[in-house]
Amino acid sequence: MFESAELGHKIDKKTFEEEVPVLREQLLAVQYDVLKKAEFPVIVLVGGVDGAGKGETVNVLNEWMDPRHIHTHAMGAPTDEEKERPSMWRFWRALPPKGKMGIFFGSWYTQPIIQRVYRQIKVAEFDQRLEDIVRFERMLAAEGALIVKFWLHLSPDRQQKRLRALEKDPKTRWRVTKLDWERFALVDKFRKVSEHALRETSRAEAPWTIVEGLDNRYRSLTVGRTLLSAMQERLVNPPVKAGQAIRVAVTSPDKLDLLRALDMTQKVKNKKKYDEELEDLQARLNQLSRDKGFRNHSVVAVFEGSDAAGKGGAIRRVTRAVDARVVRVIPIAAPTEEERAQPYLWRFWRPLPRRGSIAIFDRSWYGRVLVERVEGFCSEAAWRRAYSEIYDFEEQLTKSGIIVIKFWLAISKDEQLRRFKERENTSFKRFKIGPEDWRNREKWDQYEEAVCEMVDRTSTSLAPWTLVESDDKDFARLKVLRTFCDRIEKAL
Repeated sequence: MFESAELGHKIDKKTFEEEVPVLREQLLAVQYDVLKKAEFPVIVLVGGVDGAGKGETVNVLNEWMDPRHIHTHAMGAPTDEEKERPSMWRFWRALPPKGKMGIFFGSWYTQPIIQRVYRQIKVAEFDQRLEDIVRFERMLAAEGALIVKFWLHLSPDRQQKRLRALEKDPKTRWRVTKLDWERFALVDKFRKVSEHALRETSRAEAPWTIVEGLDNRYRSLTVGRTLLSAMQERLVNPPVKAGQAIRVAVTSPDKLDLLRALDMTQKVKNKKKYDEELEDLQARLNQLSRDKGFRNHSVVAVFEGSDAAGKGGAIRRVTRAVDARVVRVIPIAAPTEEERAQPYLWRFWRPLPRRGSIAIFDRSWYGRVLVERVEGFCSEAAWRRAYSEIYDFEEQLTKSGIIVIKFWLAISKDEQLRRFKERENTSFKRFKIGPEDWRNREKWDQYEEAVCEMVDRTSTSLAPWTLVESDDKDFARLKVLRTFCDRIEKAL
């Protein structure tokens, strides 16, 4: 795979000096076209062997284009803050918005390759990590991102000469470290592992371009031309957006039974008993949040449900039980302009909690397969694709030690109507009811269908749904707290 990048390609100084001004002008022009349209982000990955000119390449791109619209990220080993969250968290935070370019000098490939070379992970885990990366890049491409990946290569002999030349020159000596030589001693292993990674992850939506790094001029022009061509092609031929028409799929009757089979008559009849059990459960949750073992975990709790089902009241009973310093409630509304410029899951990755903390999402990433699906705010292709993306997201959370707890608070149609009218007639509750609530109620059957499919397809052993019968608020609050405690205890 690397043979074509070991031929000793060179470009003479005269040719380089003639081509660079033209190439720079073209790159700037296409960069501003992308910025003006703001329809997609450009994600550039620069990887390769030590000494092949990765840093120089990144500097050239920033010099030849307007750096104000380029976000450059030199991703080294994870920081302590990053280690406390899923491994992809730091890359999600760094993704560029539509119209901008993000250059990753060191990327989501770096750690898996290094870990495999040093035998910190086995082949099966390495392949699984590569498959995760393929799905991640496929998701970015489906969201519209242009992904351009460069691997700068040198043969072992040329890499050794390059490192020695850099080390000999006082001006560049600082660029060669003890770690570079340590990794060079494993050059054959790095070559084998890297070639496998590139073969497995070079896909139509995110292909690799292997560039020989021996000659600075050849390397710079090749990278510049390739990037220019990719951006021009995307502007002229945007990807086809399939499934624009919204067609609500038919949900089978057995799936609808998920909600219709709930016993909505369940209630707490004794107020004193409710108060006692509430206090016991809150004390239990408080102790669990202070448990020594909880320091190695965190909680992401999702609260979804019908309008007026009592999500806010249930959330307050949870937050009152724990130290305010370790819990955060994240209300989810319609996406902002900043959030629309990013992949759908971006805004949910950002607030993920550190270890020992609890994040409560009041509404969540399930909006894509609920509100956006029913109201037609996204294409059918987008909400159908969201199921696999959500599964991947929650799997990454649980693998990193996050306890995912998901609640659907169910309410009967008659009880919802009663609460709607009560809110309209109570001065301090009027803010809780609006025209949108009544519009949603008119689509009760469509929402019920979407909810049943959502629960059926996304309730997994790692992140199961808990359906909460909420016609009686006291019953619902106790069930939520009990589930919270049970899930944390099981994880500890």
